[in-house]
Amino acid sequence: MSAKDIFHQSVCIAIEKDGWKITNDPLYLKVNDVEFYIYLGAERLIAAEKAGQKIAIEIKSFLRASEVTEFHLALGQILNYRLALKQE
Repeated sequence: MSAKDIFHQSVCIAIEKDGWKITNDPLYLKVNDVEFYIYLGAERLIAAEKAGQKIAIEIKSFLRASEVTEFHLALGQILNYRLALKQE
């Protein structure tokens, strides 16, 4: 599992203020013997007659020398997470 981003706590506070409840920190998924750790899993508490919404949040700061490389790494991660979440 990787270290938390420097903005992790700020994101947690912001999404909680927006009405989300953090349910997993990190969100763990295992698909075909591959383990994924997404920074946050959250669930919005809404009216009982509606299905609950759920989100997975990956926090990225892009603070290294090459923002383009950071973007490509983040995009690859997101595509992997999306496949894993669909299988979950």
